[in-house]
Amino acid sequence: MRSVQLLHLTDPHLFADETCELYDVNTADSFQAVLDSALGGQARPDIILVTGDIAEDESRDAYLNFRRALARFDGPVLCAPGNHDSPETMAPILAGDGFQYCGAAEIGGWNIVVLSSHIRRDPSGRVAPDELERLDVSLAGRPTMPALIAIHHPPVSVHSRWLDGVGLANSAELMRIVERHPQVKGILSGHVHQEIDVMHGGVRVLTTPSTCAQFLPRTESCVMDQRPPAWRHVELQPGGVLASSVTWLNGWRASKPVRDTRQGPF
Repeated sequence: MRSVQLLHLTDPHLFADETCELYDVNTADSFQAVLDSALGGQARPDIILVTGDIAEDESRDAYLNFRRALARFDGPVLCAPGNHDSPETMAPILAGDGFQYCGAAEIGGWNIVVLSSHIRRDPSGRVAPDELERLDVSLAGRPTMPALIAIHHPPVSVHSRWLDGVGLANSAELMRIVERHPQVKGILSGHVHQEIDVMHGGVRVLTTPSTCAQFLPRTESCVMDQRPPAWRHVELQPGGVLASSVTWLNGWRASKPVRDTRQGPF
């Protein structure tokens, strides 16, 4: 067995109109720049995992733009919905020809389970009972296979009052299932537009910065960070060892600062 090289992308916030901007960033351009850098080297990933907010406008064309941008990649692309996504629109478009909406996949001796935490017209997240059951069944059926969970909303506090206020509402339910299955080695999330790397029990919980703009960590209200777009490389090693690092895009002009936004960007 060999290590699996995984590329984690999150929160591209694409539009049908590729000239549109979010937080003073052209999201189509930033997503393309991230792909050029992340896929342009010799060490190409075996799999791409995208944890939501793929579309900002919930449009069919935004998901088609996403598919087209990833046409150069010939491996599996696993996708979870975020609070800005439309699962009804997203699911049929991001299926087939290497794309997969939620579900699970086995690769390199790892069980990767992709969950939905989407609540219609609500920036917070919740894993529905049938999704929790699906996770439990998948883990119970593969007790000796190391597992990685992917979900848009992180199941831990990020120590920002406004972001924790739109976090995963039933994180305790999710983590009770995780605690019953010690083969779970990591949880990958997005949503918070910043890098988090913490241990929760024996599970490594990781969030990855957005492919567009970032939020300044540990703030009471929404403050835009000046850091550029980013992505995360994850190496799933034999025996259940997980190695990971974040790469920030070089040569990118940071978004303009936005301070004390009363309602936040959601």
